Amino acid sequence: MDRKETEVVAVSPYGDAQSPSEHDDDKVVSQTLPERFRGTTTDRHDMLVLGKKQVLRRNFNFVTMLGFSSTVMTAWEILPIISVFALEDGGLPIVFWAAIMGTVGLSLVYASLAEVASMFPTAGGQYHWVSELAPPRFQKGLSYSVDWLVALGWQVYLASVCFMIGGVIQGLIALNVESYVPHPYHATLLAIAVVAFAIIFNTVLAVRLPLIEGTVLILHVAGLFAVIIPLWVMAPRGKARDTLLVFTNSGGWPSTGLAALIGMASIVGTLVGYDCSVHMSEEVKDASRTVPRTLLWSFIPNALMFLVMGVTYIFCIGDLDSVMNTAYGQPFIQVFFNATQSNAGTTIMVVIIIVMLTSAAIGEVATASRQLWSFARDEGLPGSTWLSKVSPGWNIPLRAVVVSFVVTSLLSLVNLGSSEALNAFTSLGGTSILFSYFLTLSCLVWRRLFGAPLPPRPWSMGRYGLVVNVAALVFVTPMLFFYVWPLTTPVTPQNMNWSSVLFFGVLLVAAIHYLVKARHIYVGPVMLVKRVE
Repeated sequence: MDRKETEVVAVSPYGDAQSPSEHDDDKVVSQTLPERFRGTTTDRHDMLVLGKKQVLRRNFNFVTMLGFSSTVMTAWEILPIISVFALEDGGLPIVFWAAIMGTVGLSLVYASLAEVASMFPTAGGQYHWVSELAPPRFQKGLSYSVDWLVALGWQVYLASVCFMIGGVIQGLIALNVESYVPHPYHATLLAIAVVAFAIIFNTVLAVRLPLIEGTVLILHVAGLFAVIIPLWVMAPRGKARDTLLVFTNSGGWPSTGLAALIGMASIVGTLVGYDCSVHMSEEVKDASRTVPRTLLWSFIPNALMFLVMGVTYIFCIGDLDSVMNTAYGQPFIQVFFNATQSNAGTTIMVVIIIVMLTSAAIGEVATASRQLWSFARDEGLPGSTWLSKVSPGWNIPLRAVVVSFVVTSLLSLVNLGSSEALNAFTSLGGTSILFSYFLTLSCLVWRRLFGAPLPPRPWSMGRYGLVVNVAALVFVTPMLFFYVWPLTTPVTPQNMNWSSVLFFGVLLVAAIHYLVKARHIYVGPVMLVKRVE
């Protein structure tokens, strides 16, 4: 198929070329979709240019999308839970310095992604972007590969947060019930219960999802103060020099510097995933303007809250040995209890985190299902014809939502056999998403330097774009390298970081499916685009 055959002349509402048939909305908007959910004229134009039909409700605006993105990531809420990894590699200071490095470096990354999202406001996200930005002979293969990784990456992100919630609930039970003995099946059942709860909000209450996310945003901000104030008032205070400058190496690495880099990657990884708003693009009003703003306005304030929580936690952590050897299974619960010396006070603080992580699960069901659905729409997955259907009246990818529930439930069952095996699966999420950023940035830099001019977009960095893109790529590359390292040495099957193995395993499965079937039906999103280059 010759790409030139799909290109038509077009002039958009913001100055680029436009199809002469743009005013025929019936070709790009489902007739089952109420008028109020069809978006703006710009949205309809963008869908036409991208070669897609509007079948999802555009019921998110900037504020509700800001709530969605902020609560999907729940950066400050997750930090106390995952900081245990950094405490082993780098110690207390690495939490602080990694939060600063992550804020600065990922600001460049998300600014770059925001500009791309303004050019191509589609639920496909990275795989669509790569399809348009990559050198022509690599467009099909790269886009196909990256979406397998991103689609499965968001599925395991969802499973990870559900299992994380289950573990925190177990810790809360252990705090309040001395006789409680945790078992693997408890965590599995709790994880399945959490994802089932999230499914309700993504199906029966889907039309109310923007209102829910906007409301939870208030708790997200207020909850930070409800947690840090008791810590600053009641917890013992660490010395500034020891807390910020004395790095440690408990992972057995040859040098403290290497240990610090490994620990830094685990903290920075907590801020990876704000592309969640991108995968909701086809449900956002005026998406080419709103989504880029959402990316930056959700990341920067949340990164600052992340830094505030990080500073609070490391200064108020108290005796590190007692925290790391807690009987509650969750070191941060021990920190909260040591500060408050109250089961009730600790419970309230932990419940805030549980509620926020549950809201993250709700948003991740939406993100994961939209990514799955968009790839199926382009015939990239097994069962794509069935998976890509959107039921009339629902106007949500209901089948993709159900598949997300099944995948999370199956991954949770893995814990019954081996928690190490479950960790191996869930470690794939961050690696896949980070790699998709790397590939998008690489293709964007290539396009700026050697390819056709970038299409006009309402949100642009102008002449600073290339500099920001290159700086973002320089930041992501070492982060991706250290992200796949194990936390301790010598490396055993139990402490191995299996994300790199699973990463290539996913690519192998994708290659097999491509050779057997997909190469005959998958053409890549760029082949459907109606835009003059």
